[in-house]
Amino acid sequence: MKPSRIQGLVEALGVELKARRAELGYSQEDLAAKAGLDRPYVSLVEVGLKQPTLSVLFRLARGVDLTFEELAGRVESRYGRSTLE
Repeated sequence: MKPSRIQGLVEALGVELKARRAELGYSQEDLAAKAGLDRPYVSLVEVGLKQPTLSVLFRLARGVDLTFEELAGRVESRYGRSTLE
């Protein structure tokens, strides 16, 4: 994947994570506590400035009451399947 495509995917993850967090009425502090992360890290993920590891993605998904697969599906829908191929 080209860097710009990766960045788009990272940004889509951040947008989806923030939307789901808002849907649940969670603050960044709430999500950070549920995922065992620092609030500034959550903020950086939400704005697309951090590319989380796979283990952190699992923790973030659980933090917003989703499975990893559900979160990945939402990101894929937002980002567009065709851009991933």
